[in-house]
Amino acid sequence: MSERPWQLQVFDVSLKKRQKLAMLLDLLGPLSSEDCLLITNGDNPGSLNYHLRRAGGRWTWCELEAHGIPEMERFLNETVHPGSEDSLPFPDAAFSRVIVVDVHEHLVRPEALDREVARVLAPGGLAVVTTPNGDQRLPIARLKRILGMDPATYGHVVQGFRTEELEEKMRAVGLSPERQGAYSRFFTEFIELAINFGYVKVLGRRKGAQTPETGEIAPRNAAQLGSVGGAFRFYQKAFPLIRAFSSLDALIPGRGGYAVGVAARRSS
Repeated sequence: MSERPWQLQVFDVSLKKRQKLAMLLDLLGPLSSEDCLLITNGDNPGSLNYHLRRAGGRWTWCELEAHGIPEMERFLNETVHPGSEDSLPFPDAAFSRVIVVDVHEHLVRPEALDREVARVLAPGGLAVVTTPNGDQRLPIARLKRILGMDPATYGHVVQGFRTEELEEKMRAVGLSPERQGAYSRFFTEFIELAINFGYVKVLGRRKGAQTPETGEIAPRNAAQLGSVGGAFRFYQKAFPLIRAFSSLDALIPGRGGYAVGVAARRSS
């Protein structure tokens, strides 16, 4: 039996990726009869595509960082279309679901992408947009800045956007917000910060490691994962304990999170 693809190995032990998928599926609703478009920007090596495809629907993929497309295509065995915030390579009203995952925070002009999302979304269709939470008062957001893990380290133009800011962006292009979601609360975000800090500031500087480029906070290809293979295998073994620590999020009152999502509909 062939080894499980590295993209899925990483997904299996990623707290935030698993929580993100759960939130997306909740906001999207049933997908069996929908024409769906997923737009990503380098943070997703294809594992999210894989799991969304299994959830149903007819999927099209678009990636704004072209250098990652060949490996994504080999993994998915499907075409991944290159795009930009100014131009998505699809006709008007082509999709009943458009999902934009962690893209806006990378862009100088996210409003250009918002216009393209509204253009390719069919009447009555639903757009779901996710970003990191842009509230700079959050404790882990402050800790990131202290540790030198500022937005630029993550390849971001800004930290992210608050839910109300995403809703306003959707309204500005004629979409009506319907639902909101959030994930990655304090304990999960603390763990993720420790992992990202270790990869960027420690493992990435070891002799023989595939040094991360700016904006790379986790392995993005097999070579990068292989260069930190020992640390990754240790993390896999420790994951049950890490997941248990993350579950302490349930003790925190409220429904917020360090990552947010908004579902907005185009009028019929």
